[in-house]
Amino acid sequence: MSLAEKVTKDMVASMKAHDSERTSTLRMMMTALKNKAIDKRSELSEGEELQALTTMVKQRHESIEQFTKGNRPLLAEKEAAEIVVIEAYMPKVAAETEIRESVAAVLADLSATGTKPGPRDMGNVIKAVQAKIQTTGLRADGRQVSEIVKAELAK
Repeated sequence: MSLAEKVTKDMVASMKAHDSERTSTLRMMMTALKNKAIDKRSELSEGEELQALTTMVKQRHESIEQFTKGNRPLLAEKEAAEIVVIEAYMPKVAAETEIRESVAAVLADLSATGTKPGPRDMGNVIKAVQAKIQTTGLRADGRQVSEIVKAELAK
């Protein structure tokens, strides 16, 4: 079952349960997934569906920050509740220790090929680390991965 199908099924269940907040969030998710498919002009892959949800979560975090600065706590709480619903459909977030282990493994693999990666290779290392984390069924914040890679390459 694809992510879009699961969201649709859960949306019907939440409508029957009269859970308007959850239904609203699930409708937003379906709209985002459909719009992305329309832009692509074909069906979305699982990775593209997750990317769309990741974008939604990032938007919600930015909104929470703005609402907090604007002294709008009720709107910030609503956005936080939406994040909880969206993240239920995404893979678990990797812990910092798991990210550090992946960075160390990728750097060891690259060093084994004979070239020690430096700060210029940061983009390639980050891509390799993200790919390694995704193969474990987890996901990681790009900013956090970037900071850890930067610190390790500076050593």
